[in-house]
Amino acid sequence: MTPVIRIQREDFDLNAELAALTAGRRDIGAVVSFSGLCRDEGGTLAALELEHYPGMAEAEISRVAEEAIARWPLQGLVAIHRHGLIRPGEQIVLVAAASAHRRAAFEAAEFLMDYLKTRAPFWKREHLVDGSVGGWVEAKAEDDAAASRWDGSE
Repeated sequence: MTPVIRIQREDFDLNAELAALTAGRRDIGAVVSFSGLCRDEGGTLAALELEHYPGMAEAEISRVAEEAIARWPLQGLVAIHRHGLIRPGEQIVLVAAASAHRRAAFEAAEFLMDYLKTRAPFWKREHLVDGSVGGWVEAKAEDDAAASRWDGSE
């Protein structure tokens, strides 16, 4: 099974991605998906700017997707991450895992999302409604703590 990994500027169609993941498959009993959206941060955020290192980001996400495939019995795995200027309410990321059983799908999706949130080579900068551009967004300790649970043996 080859995971679907895409980094793109344009939006994605959540329903179309899930339909493609399961098309013609009768061995899939569970699909778990996570779609992350841009928040307006209490009305202060006009857009979130996401940058990545082309080539390296895809390779790193592919490496972690292969680790998920090795850890859980998956029939499919999708990771789509957008870059560029993303407005509040727009989609940023999609992670979807398909398996015969729900537990593997839940855990694989959470594992991949925790990685994307903490270690994938993306940088975020806030563009505020007052026209100013904020600094680069720092990683959050609670995200690192959530991701650290995957470091030990399962």
